Amino acid sequence: MKKLENLHIRALLPILAPSELKKKLHLYKNDTKTVLNARQKIINIIKGIDKRLLMIIGPCSIHDPKAALEYATHLAALSKEVEKTMCIVMRVYFEKPRTAIGWKGLINDPFLDSSNDMNTGLITARKLLLKINNLRLPCATEFLDPVIPQYLADLISWAAIGARTIESQTHREMASGLSMPVGFKNSTDGNLSLAINAMISSCHPQSFLGINQKGQTSIVKTTGNKFGHIVLRGGGGKPNYYEHDLKKISTILRQNKLPDAVMVDCSHENSSKDYNRQPDVFHYVLKKRLRGKHNIIGMMLESNLKPGNQKIPKDKTKLQYGVSITDGCIGWDMTEKLIQSAHDEISGLKGVFHK
Repeated sequence: MKKLENLHIRALLPILAPSELKKKLHLYKNDTKTVLNARQKIINIIKGIDKRLLMIIGPCSIHDPKAALEYATHLAALSKEVEKTMCIVMRVYFEKPRTAIGWKGLINDPFLDSSNDMNTGLITARKLLLKINNLRLPCATEFLDPVIPQYLADLISWAAIGARTIESQTHREMASGLSMPVGFKNSTDGNLSLAINAMISSCHPQSFLGINQKGQTSIVKTTGNKFGHIVLRGGGGKPNYYEHDLKKISTILRQNKLPDAVMVDCSHENSSKDYNRQPDVFHYVLKKRLRGKHNIIGMMLESNLKPGNQKIPKDKTKLQYGVSITDGCIGWDMTEKLIQSAHDEISGLKGVFHK
C-alpha cells in the first residue's frame, strides 16, 4: 500500500514539555513580582490611569544571549533613572516571521546554522528571560508559534501580534488567551482594519487547538483578553504616525468601542526602514504627546548595543558583537540620549505625565 501521509516530512522529533522546562528553569518570587507589577502598570497606562509613557525598547531580535544580557543591564539602570516618566519594557524577541525565507529566530535556530535545535532554543530563551526579569526589568516579545506561550508566557509582561500575522485567526485566538496586555500592529500594507478586527476578536472567548503544560494536544478555551491596543508601524511604503494618522485611528478605535490607546513603532516603515530615522519619529511623537495627545500611550524603538545590522557569516566567529542580524537598530548611546532627553522634557511639565 502506498503511503498517504507525511510524504514531505523529513523527521518528527520529540520536544520537552512546558512543565519539564519550567521545572528546570523556574520562576522565583521576586521574578513573579516583576512580571505581575509590570503587567498591571501597562494595563493602567492603556486605561489612562497611569500617565507615564510605555516604552518597548530593545533589539529587533535576540541571537546572542550574552550581548542581550549586557544590553538588559544597561536598560535596567536607565529604567530606574526615568521611572517617574516612563515604564520601560525590553524587547526580547525570539521568533521572527519571514516574508519569504530567512533565519526564524533564536528558538527555531539557536546556532544560526539551520540545525533548528528547538529544545536548545527554548532552554536558551527561558534562561535569558529569567536573567532579565531578575534585573527587575520586564520583558516584551512577539508570539508567533501558538505553542510557545506555554513555555515562556509566565516571564512576559507585554506581547505583540505582528504585522504579518495580524490577519491570522490562529493568532487572534492565541491573543485572546494570553495573560498579558497585547499590542496589535497594523498590517504590512498599512491596513488598520485588520488590526481592529484582531483586537475585537481577541476580546472575546475563543476555542482552538494547542498544548497543555504536559505537552499534550488540547482544546484551549479562553476568556478573551480585554487589554489590547493598536501599534502603528507604517505600511505600504508610507508612515502612519502623523497628526492625521493619529486622529484617524483614534476615531476608528472609539467607533469600535476599543481603548483609545495608540503606540507608535518608530522603526519599520515609519522610519522608511532606515534605523537612523528612528529618532526623528521619536521626537515627533513625543512632541505630540507633550502637546496633549494623551491617547499616545508609548513608543517602540529597535535598539542594540551597537548601531546597524549585519548578515550572518558562514564563519560565526566573525559575527560583530552587539549588532543586529535582522533589522538595523540604533546603538545604545543614541538610545540613552533619546530616553534621557525625553525624561527631562516630560519632567519639566510639573508632573503632568506622572502617575
